[in-house]
Amino acid sequence: MKILVIEDDKTTGPFVAKGLRQEGHTVDLVANGRDGLLQATTADYDILVLDRMLPGLDGLSLIKTLRGAGQRTPAIMLTALSGVEDRIEGLEAGADDYLVKPFAFGELSARVAALARRPGYQQQETTLQAADLQMDLVHHRVTRAGVDIPLLPREFTLLEHLLRRKGRVQTRTMLLEAVLGINFYPQTQLVETHISRLRGKGDRPFYQDLIENVRGAGYRIAA
Repeated sequence: MKILVIEDDKTTGPFVAKGLRQEGHTVDLVANGRDGLLQATTADYDILVLDRMLPGLDGLSLIKTLRGAGQRTPAIMLTALSGVEDRIEGLEAGADDYLVKPFAFGELSARVAALARRPGYQQQETTLQAADLQMDLVHHRVTRAGVDIPLLPREFTLLEHLLRRKGRVQTRTMLLEAVLGINFYPQTQLVETHISRLRGKGDRPFYQDLIENVRGAGYRIAA
């Protein structure tokens, strides 16, 4: 799934994003409410995970604005406010679930999965495709020309990220941050290593290369 995490805490935000990525999700992380609102209204997400107390625009105002605009993406609100009235206020603002800090990541993961099982979620995009390559997001399966392509979790996440942005170049830095959870590490060859593995499994055995290396820019899957 593609998940937007809106959390300004420098420990909680990266912790949540890293955990969700390790489970195979594509995760974008922003640290303030205004950027979160912009991101949530300009890109398609399956689930939102947002803090209640955010700089720029608080979580309650953010979710109210989204709901008022007809945005129905399921949302889990994180907060240190544990009172019953606080939880009611969050749910009445438009949040689908409410998780009090501190929390175990396993519980957050279970709540994300529970939201994904709700009726209506299956109406959202569940298959991504480029040429004869298909990615089944529900069953976590990739095939090309009808042949199963076994991928490791990070390879699956990297391919999903590229497929969702088909036709758009993704720089090495974008891929490090969004898929591998690394903010700055200029010497690492992780992106190149994972791209090479993806090509070895999904491109080289077939007649057409789908992953393009745009020299001096990054990588993309042609539209």
